[in-house]
Amino acid sequence: MNISVSIALLLGVALLVALKMRSLTAGGAILAVLFGFYLASTDAAPAVHDLVNNFATAVEDAGN
Repeated sequence: MNISVSIALLLGVALLVALKMRSLTAGGAILAVLFGFYLASTDAAPAVHDLVNNFATAVEDAGN
């Protein structure tokens, strides 16, 4: 039986574990960059992009 798991999911879990263990070193930073790179190629990329834009707009509006 074959099990298919997305690399973005695996990297996300590994990044979550690194953050929970507070061991975000250079290897953890590379893990975070790889997670972002692979997340950008998934179907979730437009939703993440919209979320970041909305958050930036809210922060900008709060400053005025």
